[in-house]
Amino acid sequence: MQLGHVPLLILLFCFIISISSAEFSGKVGVNYGQLGNNLPSPSESVKLIQTLKAKRVKIYDANPKILKALQNTDLQVSIMVPNELINNISSNQTLADQWVHANVVPFYPHTLIRYLLVGNEILSAPDKSIWFNLVPAMRKIKHALKTHGITKVKVGTPSAMDVLESSFPPSNGTFRSDISGSVIKPMLKFLFKTKSFFFVDVYTYFPWSSDPTNIDLGYALLESTNVTYTDPVSGLTYHNLFDQMVDALIFAMKRLGYPDIRVWIAETGWPSGGDYDQIGANIHNAAIYNRNVIKKFTAKPPVGTPARPGVVLPSFIFALYNENTKPGLSTERNFGLLYPNGSNVYQIDLTGITPESEFKALPPATNNKPYPGPIWCLAKKGANKTAVAEALSYACSQGNKTCDPIQPGGKCFKPNSLPQHASYAFSAYWAQFRKAGGSCNFGGLAVQTIEDPSYGSCKFPGAKL
Repeated sequence: MQLGHVPLLILLFCFIISISSAEFSGKVGVNYGQLGNNLPSPSESVKLIQTLKAKRVKIYDANPKILKALQNTDLQVSIMVPNELINNISSNQTLADQWVHANVVPFYPHTLIRYLLVGNEILSAPDKSIWFNLVPAMRKIKHALKTHGITKVKVGTPSAMDVLESSFPPSNGTFRSDISGSVIKPMLKFLFKTKSFFFVDVYTYFPWSSDPTNIDLGYALLESTNVTYTDPVSGLTYHNLFDQMVDALIFAMKRLGYPDIRVWIAETGWPSGGDYDQIGANIHNAAIYNRNVIKKFTAKPPVGTPARPGVVLPSFIFALYNENTKPGLSTERNFGLLYPNGSNVYQIDLTGITPESEFKALPPATNNKPYPGPIWCLAKKGANKTAVAEALSYACSQGNKTCDPIQPGGKCFKPNSLPQHASYAFSAYWAQFRKAGGSCNFGGLAVQTIEDPSYGSCKFPGAKL
């Protein structure tokens, strides 16, 4: 090598590095969910996203009002093909072309659409027929983008961690046998060929809350200073649960012959509230987790994970708002960085620059240990009567003499009202089936209480935790 060429090579190398770091920047985004009946308008929401200093935003559809509100901002945008269209698009290129023409072309490039995700957590869906249509749909969407001359948009699909059959130790990361060869391998081939990302939703809250005795809370919050885990096969040492989970996915991809596909954290976060039986869901933990994970994502130089040190992990924090119509457990409605009125649930800076000392003191965590119980499950005040009657019928049909006390002549028959009978039925059902996976939800018609609703000789069963 001639010395005269060295400066040119160095300049070229620096140029390549600058391009790659721009593309793989550790700037943090936010997931903008819309499952609330009290959320700000798209234009207000975009202003709030900018106030949080997010650099990217992910939506779960291709809402034209949101995409219009994002025009001429510097926010990189991820949009989504709805789950229900995947089966049809997978076998119909014309339909894929029409979807891109209707949902991308009118906004691009003034709205910086950079990622197009096909469905959401499809491989966790109970309907297996859609699994095998996922990759064909991804291919057709990519082809449709190309047909329209759009080459800068990466196509992917977000997966939950349950795509893994084994994740411990991380070196044993293995995809589920029912999707490994038939779905995941073709997907990895597609992602590799198109230089896209494996988008994954990583929540340390769920493994920790299901086993708080054996998993240290600080380890799950990226807060621990003295808890480590060394993988006996790889020899890699882990200082937090998040890295363990991500590396399990990396090892699983490597096992299928794709060691270098980039990982994108499509969702991560921690709930700031929940029901009485949902341990650790509080503002204190949510703030600590999100601040710590943002510091990790935005570190300079990048820290990566033990299996990929120094590699940037692009990310979206879940979620922009607490969404009050989201189904499921109460925690599902409490992942927001903001309340629906636009105020902060807790102080956060998505650039990771603000030092911890500048944030206000957090409220103490009061539910990091399981509530001893009992807890009762009652019908929600003002709930739809027809729906409550159906839920009452369901609760009474499931158990063994679950609803005998509310039959005529029973100790809880009076007062003979739908809310009163439903409350007894819900509580009795939950007390009987909680340990088998039953929940105090009933389609959003029920609410937990720690105040005993029993009266006179009518004793409501409560769930023991």
